[in-house]
Amino acid sequence: MPKELTFLCPNGHLGFAPTKEGSFYLGVKEKPDFILCDSGSDDIGPGPLGADVCASPKAWQTHDLELMLVEARKLGVPMIIGSAGDTGTNSKVDMYVEIIRELAKKHNIPNFKLGYFYSEVTKDYLRSKMTNGEAIEGLDSRPNLTLTDLEQTDRIVAVAGIHPYIKLLEMGADVIIGGRSSDCVIFAAPAIHHGFSEDLSYYLGKVLECASFNAEPYGGKESVLGTITAEDVKVKAMHPEQMCTVASVSGHAMYERSNPYYEYVAGGVLDMSECNYEQFDKKTCRITGPKFVAIEGRIKVKLEGAGKTGERYVGIAGIRDPYTIQNIDAVIGWARKQVEERFGTSGYELHYRIFGKDGVMGEYEPVKEIKSHELGIVVQGVAPTKEMAEEVTMIGTRQLFYARLPDVKGTAGGAAFMLDEVLPASPGYVWTMNHVVEVDDPMELFQVNMIEAGV
Repeated sequence: MPKELTFLCPNGHLGFAPTKEGSFYLGVKEKPDFILCDSGSDDIGPGPLGADVCASPKAWQTHDLELMLVEARKLGVPMIIGSAGDTGTNSKVDMYVEIIRELAKKHNIPNFKLGYFYSEVTKDYLRSKMTNGEAIEGLDSRPNLTLTDLEQTDRIVAVAGIHPYIKLLEMGADVIIGGRSSDCVIFAAPAIHHGFSEDLSYYLGKVLECASFNAEPYGGKESVLGTITAEDVKVKAMHPEQMCTVASVSGHAMYERSNPYYEYVAGGVLDMSECNYEQFDKKTCRITGPKFVAIEGRIKVKLEGAGKTGERYVGIAGIRDPYTIQNIDAVIGWARKQVEERFGTSGYELHYRIFGKDGVMGEYEPVKEIKSHELGIVVQGVAPTKEMAEEVTMIGTRQLFYARLPDVKGTAGGAAFMLDEVLPASPGYVWTMNHVVEVDDPMELFQVNMIEAGV
């Protein structure tokens, strides 16, 4: 076991916006023991998983992979990527593996071991468990999975823990491309592999996985450096004007958490309730006190699934008339009624987002009074066919102009349109699965592979 290991994380979501090169190369000068990054997120919604597409241009992802691969091989240290291509599906793992192989040839990188693993789960696998009486438990108040939910699902990924990463490290992988994974395990796995405690290793992953989100002043896509020892974790901002402070690092523990103290992974939970934060130097925060609690019994692996609901079109309208603004709910009610007269009340979806009222938070918006002098309305129509989705959206948008309000005397209408037509959008998808499945072997759902790359 080494006295310490250092981990360079250049980006909180590889490829979602290109890595900032300046702070990355400053991090490389620190000669890290690993260069590693998460590439996935649920923040992008269910569409990319269901359709098996990326949320960002391939060129951006290639840019980030190229930075990391070239410098990792120069240093002779492992490079690790988790949740390849935003969703970690098998095709996105394959895409990243091919990008790595092409980049290795481009830069004449000497031969190295390229490991990867898949995370997709078949519906047959889950159907078999369910028909044999095993419950697939729902998370976050979801009911247990039903066969109907399963059939409505287009694609499923299991969320890996540390296990496939450690397996590939034991096999000697120099570069690892992972399928869908818990964010923190990408960093925790190599630390645990080298003998560091689960307590500190999982916290290392938690604090590094979003890169410079743990630093201040705020700045995304900048690199950070994490160091683990037997006693602590330290995290240091690489951008010259950023610092990892007690406030920024402890605050990051609350990021995307219903409870800021706990981080669940396959096999256990990281308890951060007794963490101690101290300013080690101007740019570095030191953390002690996290605890990892293993969960007794069979390991539960999270499942994510998405299913298509229909084709989708989008319309955009603006409202400036004060009277129409004050009666916007009645205006939208009128527009909905016109769609119902054409298509009835089922077999399609019609959604309105009113920016200037509650467009971001919807029913959770605490400010009920409209204070804006103008509103922007985004209309989304979803239906089984493109033709129907286009017509639903067009009626739902244009009828904002024709809405009949009791005190309106003029004929000019109360709405303006950014475009006369409505715009085709990506198909509509929903999350069909946010569940866990019990397994006897933590590797049961994850197939590891090893190939040679380079020249």
